Amino acid sequence: MSLHELVGAIGAHQWRKNGVYVEALQDRIHPHYGTFFPTRSEYVDLVAAAPLPSDTLAFDVGTGTGVLAAVLARRGVKRVVATDNEPRAIACATENFRHLGVQDRAEAVLADMFPAGRAPLVVCNPPWIPATPHSSLDNAVYDPGSRMLFRFLTELSGHLEPGGEGWLVLSDLAEHLGLRTRDQLLGAIDSAGLNVLDRLDTRPTHPKASDRNDPLFAARAAEVTSLWRLAVR
Repeated sequence: MSLHELVGAIGAHQWRKNGVYVEALQDRIHPHYGTFFPTRSEYVDLVAAAPLPSDTLAFDVGTGTGVLAAVLARRGVKRVVATDNEPRAIACATENFRHLGVQDRAEAVLADMFPAGRAPLVVCNPPWIPATPHSSLDNAVYDPGSRMLFRFLTELSGHLEPGGEGWLVLSDLAEHLGLRTRDQLLGAIDSAGLNVLDRLDTRPTHPKASDRNDPLFAARAAEVTSLWRLAVR
């Protein structure tokens, strides 16, 4: 194990032991090593505030710690199926569901993207940066070539019930860094046969967004995180 990963593992142990407080849950999420943990609250708040198209069933694709699935369950969705292709994420989400008391409504299953069947609501918060990960710590942050993002869009219509919505939760930081353009995103949405019903936006509140000494200050200061409400055209 490299020193970088060793330091990360030690830090991850502290995060797992102490947990991360999530305002939308009024409780703590306990991330496992290698799963993306919600230190930024704005994207979680978007999912907590967006109008639900249905309270019967939702899919959370790429659940990680299970935070978005837990938010949906706490909002009253009767059944939430959360997927991830990493066994450690499934173990993490399952543990968090039990800790949060939503294990009767939220279930984590190992799957490559979507679970079987269709749902009236499908949520995905893919990694925001289209770059290559250099360690297992980076897998939840980087999405090489925006593969997960574009696959979610391409396959979404096959997993939505008639009249259902797909919620894409995504920062535009990659656009400000010149790694992806807005036209590429809109083109992928259109090519997938999807319409944008609405877009809910929020600005970052983390300290780096106002730190002028940060080398990425200009991009972070301009960043907007959005929840795109998508429907089949």
